[in-house]
Amino acid sequence: MALHRQELRRGTLVVACLIVLRRPGYGYGLLEQLADRGVVADANTLYPLLRRLEKQGFLRSEWDTAESRPRKFYRTSTDGERLLALLLQDWRDLDRALTDLAAPAADPQEE
Repeated sequence: MALHRQELRRGTLVVACLIVLRRPGYGYGLLEQLADRGVVADANTLYPLLRRLEKQGFLRSEWDTAESRPRKFYRTSTDGERLLALLLQDWRDLDRALTDLAAPAADPQEE
């Protein structure tokens, strides 16, 4: 069962990152924000995802060197906002469809 739950959550992590990173954030802080909202992610999953989304143009990044330890901050790009809008619409459509499928079927004798 754990594998199926992991597969379901994997795609939602992209959506969650694009939402949270509308405000600049760095990897570890993002992990904490997601966990605080019930979206549990492993660092070994998150960091490659951030690099992939950046490479695809859905995130922008810049280094903050003001602190003793430099941090790479990510932010959702304009293309990332467009992708997010599409994914959220797909999510809503799937939610409606699955809700309809999960609803108890009407008794054919009542019709």
